[in-house]
Amino acid sequence: MRSLYLSGNTTKFTNNQHLPEGRPIIFISNHQSMFDIPPLIWYLRKYHAKFISKIELTHGIPSISFNLKYGGAANIDRKDQRQSIMEIVKLGQRMKENKWSAVIFPEGTRSKNGKVKPFRAAGIATLLKKCPDALLVPIVIKNSWAVIKYGYYPVNAFTQMQVEVLTPIEPGKTPAEELVLTAENNIRAALGQAAAKPYEVK
Repeated sequence: MRSLYLSGNTTKFTNNQHLPEGRPIIFISNHQSMFDIPPLIWYLRKYHAKFISKIELTHGIPSISFNLKYGGAANIDRKDQRQSIMEIVKLGQRMKENKWSAVIFPEGTRSKNGKVKPFRAAGIATLLKKCPDALLVPIVIKNSWAVIKYGYYPVNAFTQMQVEVLTPIEPGKTPAEELVLTAENNIRAALGQAAAKPYEVK
């Protein structure tokens, strides 16, 4: 994060929620750029948050790749559905046993213009099956995409990236699809974007 200060960029983190410690949390966030990850690692560190990320990120990125590879994350191969499911299942089990938390980007890929892509519920549903006591906490990320709107070089200057923790969602017995839709629409509302339509349950 501090390396961005060299180009005049800043990160503002806001958390007005009273989140429990010692209880697993699933942080659900929109995804705009690679610069989303460092502030989430840093500001959520007391919740022992582990990431669900694509396996390609475990190589070639200083600090972040090491964290993903050895820190307990679920590193999924998007070309191998079975491997992806098993990685998420194992993370859910670690969350339950160790009271860890997880960060997931349900869009599945980055939004290059800040517009939220439809959320996918499968990963969160799998985590909840293994760790049903987890609290769902939406996080909205703003302006991260603008830092790299010209690509990773040159990095855009004088952009304030914002990260805000939104109101937690108790899962109860509500279907995962409905929970994820609620989280998605809360994030969309915080960004001033139109709500998503309900999912078709098949």
